[in-house]
Amino acid sequence: MLIVEAVLETYVAADFALWPFDDSPADRFLALSGDLSSREVGTAMAVLTNCNKGHRERRARDPQDSMEQVRRLVTAERVVAPGGLRVRDTATATVVSPGCCCGLENWRDWHELMNGETPWLGHDPTPRVEHLGETARLWPGGECFDGLPIDLPLTQLPELLGGVQDQLGGFLTSVEEWAAQYAAPLAAVVVAKLDEDLSIAAPFRQTQG
Repeated sequence: MLIVEAVLETYVAADFALWPFDDSPADRFLALSGDLSSREVGTAMAVLTNCNKGHRERRARDPQDSMEQVRRLVTAERVVAPGGLRVRDTATATVVSPGCCCGLENWRDWHELMNGETPWLGHDPTPRVEHLGETARLWPGGECFDGLPIDLPLTQLPELLGGVQDQLGGFLTSVEEWAAQYAAPLAAVVVAKLDEDLSIAAPFRQTQG
């Protein structure tokens, strides 16, 4: 069985104290969905607000409260979210995770596989894609095509990406509930910002392949 998840690469400074958060998972990737606990959403929001700073911010001082921290996100020119899509094959226990410098904001680029193109999957190690007719073969990474790959039938891709869209939609709901507690005046704004910049709710365009 193939599972495709929207994941955020997590790292939170030990001295971060503006709201509760969980430690990073062992592999540092947090799967986003509507099933996250409030502390897990806190982890995601700590990462997102630290990665995105408003275009007028001069960083003369660190934010003093949660409202000020969240405002960084809503005033950013465009949200970037370290991470991407993680593919797991439960039959072989093979996992293809996004590499360094990959961004979840570009998750829709995976639809380009339908046209024989290859989305940016990051580096160090570098996940690789082979196009084999109606199958995209995903290699976990490294200099050589070694280890077990994951064969992704392109006929399944629209459904799998639709599942990712549902996961991210659930995450937005969790963010709205979280923000109502820690940045209530910005709750609707931060949800709208994430929805737009991470291209969550918009329908997919038809492939030309």
